[in-house]
Amino acid sequence: MLLQAIFRPEEAFVMDGDALAWRWRGHNVGRLEPLENIRLIAPEDLVGIERQLETVDANTRQFLAGLPSNHVLMWGARGTGKSSLVKAMLQRHHDRGLRLVEVDAHDLIDLPSIVAPLAGRDEHFILFVDDLSFDASDGSYRALKAALDGSAASTPDNVVIYATSNRRHLLPEQLVDNEHSRIVDGELHHGEAVEEKISLSERFGIWLSFHPFSQDTYLEAVALWLDRHGVTGFDEALRAEALRWALRRGNRSGRVAAQFARDVAGRRALETSASARAGIDTVSRETR
Repeated sequence: MLLQAIFRPEEAFVMDGDALAWRWRGHNVGRLEPLENIRLIAPEDLVGIERQLETVDANTRQFLAGLPSNHVLMWGARGTGKSSLVKAMLQRHHDRGLRLVEVDAHDLIDLPSIVAPLAGRDEHFILFVDDLSFDASDGSYRALKAALDGSAASTPDNVVIYATSNRRHLLPEQLVDNEHSRIVDGELHHGEAVEEKISLSERFGIWLSFHPFSQDTYLEAVALWLDRHGVTGFDEALRAEALRWALRRGNRSGRVAAQFARDVAGRRALETSASARAGIDTVSRETR
């Protein structure tokens, strides 16, 4: 039985006053479930993406004020803060009624059912689609396209879509797609297949690109996360270790910096604990 045939919006969403975020459970379940342990991030902890943060924050404030605002697509290198930026918006603005609904890309076919119980509520909802991409045979992108088009199937005024992707154009591009491209009067005109694949991402009002960190930005992020973990003494030896860590991962990003800081903090805490236990054992033997 089709989800739309059994879905009753009034039964799908009961507001939990303590919840800041929900996840849509599709696969014929058709239910919004509160996320108990969503990990938020402070905007000031986002390093190297200040321009993107400023743009998304301004758009979010417009959205919360009931002013014209745009759906946002954040694309680019993995681990560079795309998802963290969205969660930073929830951290900054939840006291103004901002809430988050996470939706898997393959569940976008359920989009009308997802937004139905949100319409008309006092809260404002970011519909967050992380790691958005489609294969050539995936029809879910048509539901998203309709929502972004401002058609009858579009989102209500208190819902905005923020999506992240590693792909700029969301759909895979094949060499054969370019066979129908032509140059006319010195200008490149894409074939229909390419135009279709480009058109979806162009329907987001705001496009933001994220790139791998420079070495200096990466080390700045490492220093911040070490400080957050209470680790002092970010000296040349630790900097070199941080760079080797990134080299092994094949990536310099905020995520890699945070992972390195957690590793250092954990190792140092373990060493301190072991030293303390060794000291207790020594005292115990001496007092016998």
